[in-house]
Amino acid sequence: MMGYNYGMNQARRKLKNAILFFAKETRNLNTTKLSKLLHYLDFEHFKLTGFPSIGLRYHAFKCGPVPKNFWLEIKDGVVPDDFKDAINIYKTSNDHHEQEYRELHFMAKKHPNMAVFSPREKKILNRLVEIYRDATARQLSDISHAIDEPWDKVYNTPAPGAGINVLIDYKLALDQASNTTRLRSECQIEEFFLIEKNFSISPTK
Repeated sequence: MMGYNYGMNQARRKLKNAILFFAKETRNLNTTKLSKLLHYLDFEHFKLTGFPSIGLRYHAFKCGPVPKNFWLEIKDGVVPDDFKDAINIYKTSNDHHEQEYRELHFMAKKHPNMAVFSPREKKILNRLVEIYRDATARQLSDISHAIDEPWDKVYNTPAPGAGINVLIDYKLALDQASNTTRLRSECQIEEFFLIEKNFSISPTK
């Protein structure tokens, strides 16, 4: 099959093409905006199914939820080898975040392969683009910082800042609108990450 990378696992493939999709379909995709969009994709899919879409692990940084392991891959502006055919990363000069969080800007070099996503995932991706196409990183940060959102439950509990850099549990996204029960989701998310660990199919290096 043309363009199919057999050396890349499905989670990594989804991450690569989600970045391509957001870079193509939104304006000014920097590290903060990308982090929020990936977070919304994973957590919304989890709320609907009990499983994340990509399966990134998000930590509560001051600026919001960040897929920490992927950020560590690219934080110096270096494109991972298996992404070099798809994206360019540029360092930006207007970095207003804390010193350890450098803003980067993402540019797509080709079109995303949407075949790696399910119909549900495509629906979520398209809805995110419709809502946040022109949103700034600051606006997305304000939204992700809303009271009772998963980032807020971690970062500001039990005291403001106490949860900085702490892993955000996917189950914190569950609410009355979720399509899965807490007990079912607990079993499914545990199984998801156990399979990822046992078969070495993480979306990050």
